Parts: sequence; C-alpha cells; structure tokens
Amino acid sequence: MKLNNLFISILLLSHCVIIYGQTSKVVGTGQVNSYNNSSIITLPTEGQAFFGQNTNHPGNTPSYTDNGDGTITDNVTGLIWEKTTDKNGDGTINYYDKSTYAVALAGASACKTGGYTDWRLPTIKEQYSLIMFYGAESNPTATTQGTSVPFINTNYFTFGYGDINSSAHGATSDERMIDAQYATSSIYVSTTMNGTSTMFGVNFADGRIKGYPANNLKKYYVQYVRGNKVYGVNNFVDNGNGTITDNATGLMWMQNDSGSPMLWEDALAYAEGFSYAGYTDWRLPDVKELQNLLDYSRSPATTSSAAINSVFNCTQINNEAGVADYPCYTSSTTFCSQTPTNGAAACYVSFGRAMGYMSAFGGWIDVHGAGAQRSDPKTGNPANYPTGFGPQGDAIRISNYVRLVRNVDVNSSVKTTETSDKIRVYPNPSSTNCTVSSSQKLKSIELFNSVGESVLVCNNADYNYNFDTNQFASGIYILKAMDENSHSNTQLLAIKK
Repeated sequence: MKLNNLFISILLLSHCVIIYGQTSKVVGTGQVNSYNNSSIITLPTEGQAFFGQNTNHPGNTPSYTDNGDGTITDNVTGLIWEKTTDKNGDGTINYYDKSTYAVALAGASACKTGGYTDWRLPTIKEQYSLIMFYGAESNPTATTQGTSVPFINTNYFTFGYGDINSSAHGATSDERMIDAQYATSSIYVSTTMNGTSTMFGVNFADGRIKGYPANNLKKYYVQYVRGNKVYGVNNFVDNGNGTITDNATGLMWMQNDSGSPMLWEDALAYAEGFSYAGYTDWRLPDVKELQNLLDYSRSPATTSSAAINSVFNCTQINNEAGVADYPCYTSSTTFCSQTPTNGAAACYVSFGRAMGYMSAFGGWIDVHGAGAQRSDPKTGNPANYPTGFGPQGDAIRISNYVRLVRNVDVNSSVKTTETSDKIRVYPNPSSTNCTVSSSQKLKSIELFNSVGESVLVCNNADYNYNFDTNQFASGIYILKAMDENSHSNTQLLAIKK
C-alpha cells in the first residue's frame, strides 16, 4: 500500500473527533513583491520557478484602526497598541524617548495612553506581530533613510530610526540609523555573548529579532500593548499521524522537519510538491508563522532541546562551534536590504542558537539567542563567510532546514485521527531496537518505509513485541499496530543510527 493511500485509509476508517479552539490568527507579513534569488519578478504561478513564496500565500491581510486617542487596534489579532514611541510628547522620536529595560518594564503600570490603565510591555510574539516585510533594512553606516523602508506600517504608527546625534542627548556615543530596537518582556532562558542576560527585541529598522542586553546600559524604544492576553499562546494537538494542529492559529504543522538543509528555491519546490497524511496543500511557512511556532521557554543550553514544543521533532546538528545544536528554519519570506528591489536574502528563524563569530569572545558563540529571526543569502557558498557577516559575525549557512505548514479551519470541525493510548511505541526515535507494548494482545503490527512499502509484518504477537531497528536504514517510518479489541495506533517512527 502506498504512503498516501495508507494515510487516507487511516483518516476514513478511524474514529474521528471534533476539535474546537479559540483562534489567535497570525497577521500576514505584508510582503507585496515577488522575488527570485536576487530581484523582483512577476508573481509566479503553479509550476513555475519560485512558486510558493510569501506572495503566493499572503496569509491574513494586515488591518488596523486608528482609534483617535493615541491607540491603534490590530483588527486581526485584537491587540491594541500605542500609536507612537514619542514618550516625552515633543513631536520627535529620538534618544530622549528611549528607556533602559528596567524602566520599560516598570513604565507600563504608569502608562495612561487613551485613558487606559491596563497597558503592558509586549511579549516578543506580540511585538513581532506588527512587523511588515515590505520593509528594507537601513545601511548600518547610513546617515539618512535613503531608499530603506521601515518594517512597520507608518500609515498608522509613528516611527523613528536610531538617533545619530544621541551623544548630544545623553548617550555615550552616537547611535546608528539602524538602532531602532523595541523592548519586549521576553527574556532569553539562556544567555548570549558568553553570559549576558538577554531580552528578545524587534528592530523595525533592520527587520529582525535579536537578543539584546537586558541591563541598564542600553536603551530601547517602548510601545505598550493591551487586550488579547492569549495572543501567541499555542494550543497544539498531536493528530497521531505525523501532523500537529495549532488550534490557536488554525495552522497544521509537520511534526518532523525536512531532515536536511536546502537552498531557498529548493525549499519552495520541496514544499509545493509535498504530499503527506492525505494532504497536498503543504507549503513553506511565512516568517511570522514560523516565529509564532517558537517556544521561548526552551533553549539548547537550558532544556537540551530546540526552542519548540516537545511535541515536535527536530533534527540535531553540530553548529559552527562544533556543539550539538538545532537548526534554523527557512521561510517563504524574502528579506530586502537597503531597497525593496533587493531580494537576495530569505528570512529564517533560529530554533537553535543564533551563532556569530566574535573574536573578543574567542570565536563562535550564541550572539542572538534561540528564538532570533535573521536572514541568509538565497544562494552562494557558506565557506566564503568563515567568520560570519556583520558586526556580530552572524553565521551564514545559506542552506537551512524546512518545517512545512498548511491551513486548517479550527472554528469548524477539524478531523484528526484518534489513536489508542492502550498501545505504546518506544523508544522513539530508536537507534537499536523498538518495543510495541499493549494492555491487550497485539493482533497485528506493520512497518512502512517512507515510500509506503511494507518492510515488517507481525501477526498475533503477545502483549509486547520487540524488533531490531538495525536492519533498517535511518529515516522516518510509519508503524501501524492493532490489538485484539481493534484499538489501533498509527504513528511515525524515527530510526537513527
């Protein structure tokens, strides 16, 4: 039986349950141009090169309402924002309006914008919901905006670049145009820069999430938020068939990643040609969908895992420092530098350490944290970047991993396969042997490889069945087991050697 037919049979024959969930939709990125590996192209159609990028799957259209009282409502998320970061009200956004991290946190309780008293410092997911990828980053050495475009909707929100005259306003040295980092309440559970306590912040001048010092030395722009306190809180359901539904966002994810890195164009083609669990509408996620998947309570250094819920499986890698780590995942979103016509890079999200080469710290370290969003060239040779790129020596991998997504409607019935908790499969992943255990006698066990071929069959086993996984190549398999009372369990089994 072929793989797709197997899953279709499972979905049709299994007892199905209906799941209802509150949605907390991810706002689209606002990207309006389509790109090849370097520049703008006409919107590609199915079957053409570069089909499946962000403009082919634009997501939930950004929509805002100016409430006329200094607040802006995001009509997609339900979050209500301060319109401006001009904290002293002098009509100019500059260094005087910035705050240290401690002051930013404490200031929420004193904020009275719009007459409201329930303002809070946003989480990194809340703040990132405002980012718009029609933006183009400012050149770090620029002294004027030039052709750069802010990564926030300036029709509704007032925005200021970094204050290049900040030394005249109390800073120890002048800022760069690109220093428009916004503070959030999300503290990295590990540290960056060899031990620095770190806050995740959004930079609307350079279109990134990075880890920044959570101390009293650096200052940030502050934009408080209120309403919808569950935004960014995922509600994952393991569908038992290698897919995970997030009832909060209405997105279904692959439980496993691609297992190997690939170039951006190849990632698009891989996603558009993917068929799994009876679905053929898998796609490469946009960068805001990927970021919403992050679990900021986890990190390689503190939980020995990727920064993602443990219901997902992540390929383990060795990073530039030779340390066990987890991948960056590429997105369908193009990143533009200095002008919106420059489409040579793609956005990615770090689910492992965001590495950088810092000679002052002895070489490769975690500079921006597991949970950062940066960008990589779409093509090229990583060997050309032996010490990374940029002021923090950002690691340049070019080929990154893929985790696919598709849309589901969680407000209507979402059918997922119900698997029996009476049948267990362990360990998973397996390196030497695997056991299928049941409270009832096992009637049948069958293992299928990645192309749907049956590679192991056992009928009328006892309560436990053990088999040697060394006889099979490393990869993802499908194990289907049924007991004498027709309770069934079908799940993915990862075999690693």
